[in-house]
Amino acid sequence: MRIGIVCPYSWDVPGGVQFHIRDLADHLIGLGHDVSVLAPADDDTPLPPYVVSAGRAVPVPYNGSVARLNFGFLSAARVRRWLHDGTFDVIHIHEPASPSLGLLSCWAAQGPIVATFHTSNPRSRAMIAAYPILQPALEKISARIAVSEYARRTLVEHLGGDAVVIPNGVDVDFFAKAEPKAEWQGDTIGFVGRIDEPRKGLPVLMKALPKILAERPGTRLLVAGRGDEEEAVEKLPAELRSRVEFLGMVSDDDKARFLRSVDLYVAPNTGGESFGIILVEAMSAGAPVLASDLDAFAQVLDQGAAGELFANEDADALAASAVRLLGDPARRAELRERGSAHVRRFDWSTVGADILSVYETVTDGAAAVAADEPNEPGGLLARLGLVRD
Repeated sequence: MRIGIVCPYSWDVPGGVQFHIRDLADHLIGLGHDVSVLAPADDDTPLPPYVVSAGRAVPVPYNGSVARLNFGFLSAARVRRWLHDGTFDVIHIHEPASPSLGLLSCWAAQGPIVATFHTSNPRSRAMIAAYPILQPALEKISARIAVSEYARRTLVEHLGGDAVVIPNGVDVDFFAKAEPKAEWQGDTIGFVGRIDEPRKGLPVLMKALPKILAERPGTRLLVAGRGDEEEAVEKLPAELRSRVEFLGMVSDDDKARFLRSVDLYVAPNTGGESFGIILVEAMSAGAPVLASDLDAFAQVLDQGAAGELFANEDADALAASAVRLLGDPARRAELRERGSAHVRRFDWSTVGADILSVYETVTDGAAAVAADEPNEPGGLLARLGLVRD
């Protein structure tokens, strides 16, 4: 099958949507499909052979974060050229409602279109206001996927229609087989995320850290991600700052080793999350997970059965749970076992098969319509009474 995938966000800025698209493309190529991904990218960005650059992106505030998007006449021309050259059997557009390549592709594409909605934003006035502009493009979509029940709810409430829920995928064995790193082991709490993006929740974790260290002074917080490290610890007492180690951006291999090494992975995110791919990666690596009780996180963690939850933005609750878990190896082992079993439902072997079944449904439907020749006796026009049998 010839599959065209559209990424709305800049390829050179790491994010959950980009990782999902990358891993989906790798999975489909591994199964023998012909895949091309169209994505914004700076001129000097190293790209996999299957990624086609649509040009540079610009930063735009979007869903509580800053997304790097690509829009305009030049982008539209590149979209049309990619569609023309690709002759795809199916186009898979991610975030078609965002002002980027997804919407441009939705306007320009012909034939079967599958769209995946990642955003969870129950009070998006911008999405409601934009609906009259989006409607003609969205009506061209053949099938809709939402990565979680909360993304599906956002779609239903703001744009109408419905979607099948297919979660983000993870190569579970890649994380499960990673080798731990000795210097990241031993009373360590792990955090992965953009340091200076408030909704990722690092300030909540920093606020909880003094209480954690008061009970367990040997604990270290390991932070993987880009951002202003000095600003991140400026509210932490000076004598405690040595207990925080910033690792900067880490490679995929090192992220897997990081998650295999830490005693506890903490996700203190405060909102705007429709899924929680880092939770799935942490469970895949066997890390016990402690996360804020966002609806999406609770769903990923099986309502607390596969990982513990604390009240969102409550640093005291985070500290109390972290202290208890760090002092209870048996409970952490139980969470590892439950998480490792639960996470298999997110493996690409399952998620990829579900997505492929959607592709096959829309392409089979398009083939059936094409085969129904309108001027043949008994064809579509005949059934509408516009020609005689």
